[in-house]
Amino acid sequence: MIYHVAKNGNDRNAGTVDAPFLTISRAARIAEEGDTVRVHEGIYREAVSPAHGGRSEMQRITYEAAKGEYVSIRGSEIIENWERDGAVWHTVVENSLFGKFNPYAELLDGDWMARPIDPVTRKSTKHLGCVYCGGKSLIEATAREELEEKENTWLARVDENTTEIWVNLGEKCADNSVMEINVRKTCFYPEQRGVNYITVRGFELCHAATPWAPPTVEQIGALGVNWAKGWIIEENTVREAKCCGISVGKPFSFEENTATRYRRKGAMCYQFEAMFRGLREGWCREKVGSHIIRNNKIYDCGESGIVGHMGGAFSEIYGNEIYNIGVRDEFWGYERGAIKLHAPIDTYIHHNHMHHCAMGTWLDWQAQGTRLSANVFHDNEIDCKIEVTHGPHIVDNNIFGSDQSLQNAAQGGAYVHNIFLGGMYKYEVLDRATPYHLPHSTEINGCTLVYGADDRFYNNIFLNIQKEENRKFIPGLPMYEGCADSLEEYLETVWREHGKCDVENYAKVPQPVYTAHNYYGDGVTPYERDYTSPKSSLASNARITEEEGGVYLEMELDESLGGICADMVTTESLGLPRITECPFDAPDGSNIRISHDIFGAQRGKNPTAGAIEGIKAGKVKVKVW
Repeated sequence: MIYHVAKNGNDRNAGTVDAPFLTISRAARIAEEGDTVRVHEGIYREAVSPAHGGRSEMQRITYEAAKGEYVSIRGSEIIENWERDGAVWHTVVENSLFGKFNPYAELLDGDWMARPIDPVTRKSTKHLGCVYCGGKSLIEATAREELEEKENTWLARVDENTTEIWVNLGEKCADNSVMEINVRKTCFYPEQRGVNYITVRGFELCHAATPWAPPTVEQIGALGVNWAKGWIIEENTVREAKCCGISVGKPFSFEENTATRYRRKGAMCYQFEAMFRGLREGWCREKVGSHIIRNNKIYDCGESGIVGHMGGAFSEIYGNEIYNIGVRDEFWGYERGAIKLHAPIDTYIHHNHMHHCAMGTWLDWQAQGTRLSANVFHDNEIDCKIEVTHGPHIVDNNIFGSDQSLQNAAQGGAYVHNIFLGGMYKYEVLDRATPYHLPHSTEINGCTLVYGADDRFYNNIFLNIQKEENRKFIPGLPMYEGCADSLEEYLETVWREHGKCDVENYAKVPQPVYTAHNYYGDGVTPYERDYTSPKSSLASNARITEEEGGVYLEMELDESLGGICADMVTTESLGLPRITECPFDAPDGSNIRISHDIFGAQRGKNPTAGAIEGIKAGKVKVKVW
């Protein structure tokens, strides 16, 4: 059955092409497996909560914008009747507009949110509300003085019956602009868990008052799955969410942000509890995850483009452009990133373009079996962070174009055929243990500290474009100092020097790092034990530029590139991480050969270092997106 929705429809209609529904929500209440909800041109100001899902991949429910038609689902309403007082405009809104949820009365707060915090109450000074002028969000001011001084700001005051809002638009006129305020928490999000096998295609979703989403709360996005399985989210534009654009979520908990609320123990303890609650509530491949998120454009969100804790496991994320995430100077916390996933077990993140974000991709806790491949990063504060996980995880064929390429607080990773234009920062985490799993499973096999290293760096290109203020991010691999050449040598050192292999003694001896066939340019010093990799003093002048028609990588390499006799990297050649003892294999258990480059070109028997097969010495300019 195909149900049609159009702006000239009526919810008492039959939902046919000639008698369409008026709202998507009407169709979402009755659509059953195998049905399609086709939405026609227009702006739909509603929060869609699908009541039903499919039972299998072949029985899914599809929500789609009619081909070639602009369909926007918005969490905002238009507000008129603004009065001017100098540069400031003012309006009064009846609270009945908001129903039970008034975002201007809801603090933007939660675990791992750092600022702004009131020093007396220790609460945030920002709210979930937002005002939009011409579709673009304004910044919340904290006081009337700040509002009057700064253009493109807003301020609100809520009483029992009304909400007053002031805005400073500078030279713009509220009477000549579309003025909207967010009134709904989300745009498309099932209220119930377990609404499986849904496709959402071709919509714009924007202006949702999404809350701060650490791993200890129900993570709500402008578009979200709410602890479900098998969604396909494709070809949408998701923008201007207060915090999160797309959420693949975590199980709902009645006690949320407990560290912030009670301060009885650290947020990490509550995150452990959330994880075990998820296991009790059915966190496994058969019930949760396995989503596909592809070919979306996600931008101008305050916290994350794609967020999830556990619910994103076994998923595939590709073909997305994600930008301007977590960079608004309004609030700050530790969950910001184009993609921020906790426990993305066996998740495949590839061929995405992430730029102008606080963080490109942040894989946090239990990134076991995760593969980050063939992505393009640039103009981010940090391109990639991998934190408190024990491997195996594979990072291959990426272009890291920001001056801070990698923050590595993990162990047991394989970094293969990447191009690093910036530096790296590595550190151990010896004050909090994190779990590891049986292969390709959510079942916990153990829990331990991150000693650092046990990493493999093969066939990469290391350059150095860093600004002077970021030089703590070291180009190349000199931060791996004093490591053994092999796992056997490392274990022998622990036994010889300390007599027994306990937790404290493992922390005293650096784990091995394995490197070979890398190219080091810009005078970057090769890893001291890597005798297969040349060093070049030639200035690469590397950069990534956005030009009409695409995004380009430019760099200059010297003749030593051609002298690298690299080997094909496979599951067998990568060995086993020390802690998990799981192979670097595919989610189905088959072996991996990193036999293709970022563009899908077949690599030769002795492949070229870096992400682009066949590049040669000299000046290079390649379209990468």
